[in-house]
Amino acid sequence: MTKISDTQAIILSAAAQREDRIALPLPESLRGGAAAKVVGAMLAKGFLQEVDADMLKGETVWRETGDGHGVTLVATEAGLTAIGIETEDAKTAPAGATDAATEEPEPDTPTEPKAAPKARIPREGTKQATLIAMLRAPDGATIEEIMAATGWQSHTVRGAMAGALKKKLGLEVTSEKVENRGRVYKLPAA
Repeated sequence: MTKISDTQAIILSAAAQREDRIALPLPESLRGGAAAKVVGAMLAKGFLQEVDADMLKGETVWRETGDGHGVTLVATEAGLTAIGIETEDAKTAPAGATDAATEEPEPDTPTEPKAAPKARIPREGTKQATLIAMLRAPDGATIEEIMAATGWQSHTVRGAMAGALKKKLGLEVTSEKVENRGRVYKLPAA
């Protein structure tokens, strides 16, 4: 089954319960730019499609087309399949057709190894590069020194060390208390 977000699953489930499969209205918590982003992703994946709205029937309009017409959103076969709903079209597949997702590979068939994730390399001249250079210096750097060099606030410095350096780049940031200086943070030399 295709991976979808919880929000996408909610939208598709609601549409599946409607006879016309209209995906509107969207959940109350989804508004503005967030709604546009989620719907855009679902349109790109083929889970939803835009169709002319029949305003006489009172169909909810997703967006205006500019010529006095509107479009609404309808769940597609692919969208319903993504949430595990088998549609009539899927039930009437041609004889001999198989679902590649359910087939298991032969036991003695070698599988190709997955490619290693691409290593993240910080760009030169950025504040993150400045932070890394300061932490790789022999004496390391304090939060206050990093704040002065980057213009960041203390919580941003701590967040950058924990998030960007430790989690994203996999760097091991160490710290120690130094007399007359306070807590000093360091990275191992490259």
